[in-house]
Order: sequence, then C-alpha cells, then structure tokens
Amino acid sequence: MDAEARLDFERTARIDLPEAVYCQSKTVDQCVEIVSTMLAEGTDAVIATRATDDQFVALSTLHPDAATGTTATWRARPSSGRSVAVVAAGTSDLPVADECRLTLTALGHEVVARTDVGVAGLHRLLDVLPELADVDVIVTIAGMEGALPTVLGGLVAQPVIAVPTSVGYGTAFEGMTALASMMTSCAPGISVVGIDNGYGAACAAHRILSRFGR
Repeated sequence: MDAEARLDFERTARIDLPEAVYCQSKTVDQCVEIVSTMLAEGTDAVIATRATDDQFVALSTLHPDAATGTTATWRARPSSGRSVAVVAAGTSDLPVADECRLTLTALGHEVVARTDVGVAGLHRLLDVLPELADVDVIVTIAGMEGALPTVLGGLVAQPVIAVPTSVGYGTAFEGMTALASMMTSCAPGISVVGIDNGYGAACAAHRILSRFGR
C-alpha cells in the first residue's frame, strides 16, 4: 500500500459508514491499489466515487458489483429492510443521482429511483407521488433554481435531503443558485448537502435510517 494512503479500517465500527475512495486527483494506480487493499482487508461496502474514464476502466478489472461512469461499488451490505427514494429533477442530474443511488445500495438500502420529475412539468412529479408514499427517506436532486425539494417538502412526511447540482444556464452559477434556493426553502425541515454531493446525501440518509428501530 502506498505510504501516502492511510486507510481507516475502523470507521465502520465507529460510525457505521465505511471509508470511501474519492478518486478525483488520484492516479489510476493509486485508485486500484487502495481499492485492492480494502477488498483484501475484507472491508464491507467498498465505494469508489468520482472516477475518471481511465480510473473507471482500471477499477472495472476488480469486478465491481455495481458501477456507473464515475462510481463503482463492491461487497454490498445485506438488506437493511429500509428504502430511500432518489428523485432527480432532470436527466442532466443523473451522474449525481447515480452516485447517491449506488452508495445507498452498497450500504444495504433499497432505492426507488425516479428521474425527470422537475417542477417545470409539475404533473410528472405528481404522477410519482404515490410511489414515494412508503419509502423511509427522500433524496431530491436538482439544478437550475433548485425548487424540487421545496415542492416535495410541502407534500411528503418523510425526511427530505436536498442536493443542488451544477446544472443550469447563466445565473445558475454552477449550482450556487440552487444551493442558495434550497438553503432558504420555506418548506420546514429540509436538509441540504453541498453541490453535486450525491455521496454525502446517501450518507446522511444512511445515518437517519441506521437509527430506525434502535
């Protein structure tokens, strides 16, 4: 193992979340070596996020259980019996939604994924509301003006975690407008994570779910 990487194998015991591999700014060899070490050590729910195309190709040789173009996971936990809806405003938000979805699945939760239900076509959101009735937590993902979590926050009883994305024209300011909008939402009780942070939203949902039944 590269001397620069000091893996936290005790993190799961402390907070019930494993250390994830943030691939951005790492070399291909570093990513492969770190994931290989975690797999050899028996770490559960190995998660690699923000992989480049070259990193993703190299990590694929380690045979992930699930993968998209930027996220790969190995050794998913057994089912928790809990569910999370990952609701994305548009297909442009899918990379962030996929990061969230794969992380939640690796942590053992069922995911109900719905895409292209942004408020510009409110009927599309209303159409999927019945499908969200029985989930335990809802993660909403939106760019532009970031209105989706406010609308959902006024319609559902579950905890709502909002993820602003860097999607949008002109004054979207690479997600700053959506972030500010979500932070000033008039729907009470919404939690907001950082721009494009699908992984962080999944971890926040997991922390909520891990308290159920205790």
